[in-house]
Parts: sequence; C-alpha cells; structure tokens
Amino acid sequence: MKRRRHRTARWPAYRRIPCFTPVPVRARRDGWTPERQARFLGWLAQTGCVAKAAAKLGMARETAYRLRRREGAGSFAHAWDAVMTIRGGGEAPRRKVTLDERWMLAMEGGFVVRMRRGRFLAAWRKPSTSALLSLLASYDRALRRHDLWA
Repeated sequence: MKRRRHRTARWPAYRRIPCFTPVPVRARRDGWTPERQARFLGWLAQTGCVAKAAAKLGMARETAYRLRRREGAGSFAHAWDAVMTIRGGGEAPRRKVTLDERWMLAMEGGFVVRMRRGRFLAAWRKPSTSALLSLLASYDRALRRHDLWA
C-alpha cells in the first residue's frame, strides 16, 4: 500500500516576502537578532508553521509571538502576515512606511529574504535606493511648504 503525503500550500514562485526592518531588541547571542528574525520569516514561508520555523533556529514558538507583539514590530508583523497570506493563496497586504522606517530602510537597509522553488535560501540586509529617493522627496516637500528652499 502506498503512503500518501499530505501536501501543504507551496510558496508561489513569483511571490516575494516584503522587505522589513527588524524589531529593535537588546543584543544577546541567544536572542532574536536581526539576522535570526529574517531567517525566521524565510523558514516560516517554507514550512508554513511558526513552531517549525522557530525550531529551525533553536527558538521557542512563544518567543516568536512575544517578539511580534513588541513595540516597534510593525514591519516584522506585516512581513509575517504577508507570508501567511501568500501561503494561503491570497494577495500580500500593502503597508504604509513611516518616516523613521523609511530612514532606516535608506541608510541601514531592510532585510530581504530570498526564496527559490518554495525553499528558503538566504536573508541579507540591503539598503533601498527607492526609500532614499522617497525620503529626499518628503524633505523637499516639507522645505517647499515652509518656504525655506530658495
């Protein structure tokens, strides 16, 4: 008798995890470092299970949910929601980026998670040129509004 494998929803080849800024946390070797947060989202996209994704990193499921509820976790929580929505076959929700977050994306960069054929490959930090241009445009509009620009 052949065994049937239960097939879960696959990661669509053309979908990307949104770039995100990590949750600010205290520096600890065994904690949720920015790199570990990015890898968690990659494993979550591959497995579709918070417990499995956290276990791949040696973390507990409860700490992942606690990290999601922390102050300043808006970008991380949005990326998490986008991953689960895409895995369910839906369209990733859009999110407005705050001015502080835009500054972080332009200067330090947000984390990009790379997937290929439903498998998590890598995660790295990449500064965003479009965030920098958007930041400069918002500063330019503010200067023109206050008539400080000659």
